[in-house]
Amino acid sequence: MHQALLYQKLAGNYVRCGICRWRCKIAQGSCGVCHMYRNQAGELFNLNYGLASSVAVDPIEKKPLYHFYPGSRVFSLGSWGCNFHCPGCQNWSIACVDSTAVESQSEKISPEEAVRLTKQNGCAGIAWTYNEPTMWFEYTLDSAKLARQNGLYTVYVTNGYMTSEVLDMIGPYLDAWRVDIKGFTGDYYRRLTKITHWEGILETAERAKKKWGMHVEVVTNITPGQNDDDVQLKGIANWIKTKLGELTPWHVTRFYPQYQEQDIPATPIETLEKAIKIGNETGLRFIYTGNVPGHDGENTYCYCCGKLIIQKQGYNTQILGLNNDRCGFCGADLNFRRGKL
Repeated sequence: MHQALLYQKLAGNYVRCGICRWRCKIAQGSCGVCHMYRNQAGELFNLNYGLASSVAVDPIEKKPLYHFYPGSRVFSLGSWGCNFHCPGCQNWSIACVDSTAVESQSEKISPEEAVRLTKQNGCAGIAWTYNEPTMWFEYTLDSAKLARQNGLYTVYVTNGYMTSEVLDMIGPYLDAWRVDIKGFTGDYYRRLTKITHWEGILETAERAKKKWGMHVEVVTNITPGQNDDDVQLKGIANWIKTKLGELTPWHVTRFYPQYQEQDIPATPIETLEKAIKIGNETGLRFIYTGNVPGHDGENTYCYCCGKLIIQKQGYNTQILGLNNDRCGFCGADLNFRRGKL
């Protein structure tokens, strides 16, 4: 166990966790919603510090991040638990778990070892991914500091539901914020995740970009009959343009039956193309399809001259027309982040 950095001691040996926006009030001997933070004798401890469930060398495009160090490889680490328990979760086997079996099924990787493995495998950076990274926040913070000292980029692949205190603690050491915006109504978020203050996810994403200068990309996994209506898709597109900027990439990805939603069919391609049309009409410059290998919506085109800038076939990335962060043909700003940190 590793002592948590953000919590408040309460009367009766209760504690108030400060890691995510649930702000769980936890009795002695109990865990919060995520199952990864436990009250032990009136103090809060993280249960999975350095305990990895998943380790891989990935193309950065798999996160998905399309405008951040394109073509690079990233050392990807996942752990256990989540503060959401979505019924269609694709990583439910590591996200929806109890804390009791975690240690015996984990690979122990210290922050120093993570940095060493990143370099050994020829990766340009580290991503905390596969499950919600704030579930082992203290570990990601220590690792991000060390990664920055070693000239590596850092990525959070997140549902965005952490507190502003957590963001501000790790903000100086994070370079990219790949956030899920699952829908755009309180009703949808309540049905999906049980949370009530879903707007906090939007506030945190804005803060990541504007206060900490992170590169931000947004993913919406479109599920038939749930978040595929025009109201939600237009809401997300308008928010991205207004709060994050028209050059912010929006990935509209195809749902496949998973976990407790085996009875829901895969998203029709026409629905993703409808979302692309909505994004274009809103004024977004970069909308990408996900989970549809070979679709033209994987490629990057310059919104100004129309030239093909990056061609993708699955995770095979061919850079055809980039000059730093700009179009190599006409010079338009394409909102890419590359080169030295």
